[in-house]
Amino acid sequence: MKDDKLKHAGVQFITHYTDRYTYLDSAHMALEGGCRWIQLRMKDTPPETILPVARQVQALCRQYGATFIIDDHVELVRQLQAEGVHLGLKDMPIADARRLLGSHYLIGGTANTFDDVQRHHASGADYIGCGPFRYTTTKRNLSPILGLEGYRDIVRRMHEAGIHLPIVAIGGITAADIPLVLQTGVSGIALSGTVLGAPNPVEEMKRVMNLNKQV
Repeated sequence: MKDDKLKHAGVQFITHYTDRYTYLDSAHMALEGGCRWIQLRMKDTPPETILPVARQVQALCRQYGATFIIDDHVELVRQLQAEGVHLGLKDMPIADARRLLGSHYLIGGTANTFDDVQRHHASGADYIGCGPFRYTTTKRNLSPILGLEGYRDIVRRMHEAGIHLPIVAIGGITAADIPLVLQTGVSGIALSGTVLGAPNPVEEMKRVMNLNKQV
């Protein structure tokens, strides 16, 4: 069951609110463009405000056969029976989330170093969101930039340690970066701003999906 959900993890879209688009708009355009993994990320927003948006995004994901992940809020994942939760380095510990959610739900963890990856693996994470690749305006309190060499080093150390988790690069990635980023050995990419900042976000998402298939 989890493998079915994880098969879409190669290209992940992180929702974002802009002057032009709502969170729901952003998810809808990503799905229209072929993405089948949506993470609803509404930072610094109370759960009661997130809930109605989450219901709408979840309905869209079901319509498109996409995996629906909620950022931070374990309690909303249980309430809505979303596919899983993504937890940042300062969010609930993955081990605690696993105890609350059990084995059925996906749990992703943010990593900036190999030590983060190792800790998440030991705690029961299903995948890693690793970054940032470069500076991004969609996230505050940014961790140190990894770049291509940072990913190569983390992937190499994961192989050496026998850690076989999907590792998804995130943070300021553009369509032009995709071939080089995937050549580092990461499993996939996650994006937001590069899609929403394009003149036609749906077409940009299609371009991203095509580039991901070609590598």
